[in-house]
Amino acid sequence: QVQLVESGGGLAQTGGSLSLDCVFSGSIFSAYMMGWYRQAPGTQREMVAEIAPGGRPNYADSVKGRFTISRDNAKNTVTLQMDNLKPEDTAVYYCKAWLDPFSRPYWGQGTQVTVSS
Repeated sequence: QVQLVESGGGLAQTGGSLSLDCVFSGSIFSAYMMGWYRQAPGTQREMVAEIAPGGRPNYADSVKGRFTISRDNAKNTVTLQMDNLKPEDTAVYYCKAWLDPFSRPYWGQGTQVTVSS
């Protein structure tokens, strides 16, 4: 059973930085697509960044140039580096793992990111 454990959320000021980590266990990490999603109160969960097993990233337009997703297949970890944070980045951030669009996804428990203006 795949398990995802996120860490690194917290409070930052506008223009500041935070880094989120997600540790994967229970299967072969290098075979999985990995992603970070977020959900603010009263909104739907949205994709922030994804990374393929080979390392190719994909970003939401709202975070391009500010966030960087990376993965370390030796450490079973995916990282989201968030720079130049804005108040609208405030949300609960979730790590997601999936093999393909037809397989069930796995989710972490979420970590809160709050950006003050």
